[in-house]
Amino acid sequence: MTEHTITLRVNGLEESRTVPSNQTLLSFLRDTLDLTGAKEGCGEGECGSCIVLVDDKPVNSCLMLAVEADGCSVTTIEGIGDASRLHPLQSAFLAHTAVQCGFCTPGMILAGLALLRENPSPTEAEIRSALSGNLCRCTGYRQIIDAVLAAAAAMRGEAARAPEEKTG
Repeated sequence: MTEHTITLRVNGLEESRTVPSNQTLLSFLRDTLDLTGAKEGCGEGECGSCIVLVDDKPVNSCLMLAVEADGCSVTTIEGIGDASRLHPLQSAFLAHTAVQCGFCTPGMILAGLALLRENPSPTEAEIRSALSGNLCRCTGYRQIIDAVLAAAAAMRGEAARAPEEKTG
């Protein structure tokens, strides 16, 4: 097995490791760096559970080799906030009950973050398009769309719209 030494910046920290040429970026993050936020769902780039940002672009890390990330900047869900200081997207997902089992949530949040960095005032249609590569099997998409809209407002410094109360 051929190995390569790669150097990349992960969540702001430089990492240099020797990896097998066939190791995916997802495996590198989870198994080598112990960053387990990105999940392996389908392993085919269909579900978005493994999305991370590579040079600020959403990437299915199950389809990218670690050696392809050499020299890149990678952001995982662990790199955008923590329990004491949630990112506005993380806060909005909690406030809008956009999390149920949580398996897809890191990928959803990072896809949403990539969108909001490019477009701070997205329409609902633009959010749906940006998240079209992410599948959620248990929460439903209404809460997720509302969470991204609320996070966008919060990141623009506007008052976020409260989640709509359920009736009947």
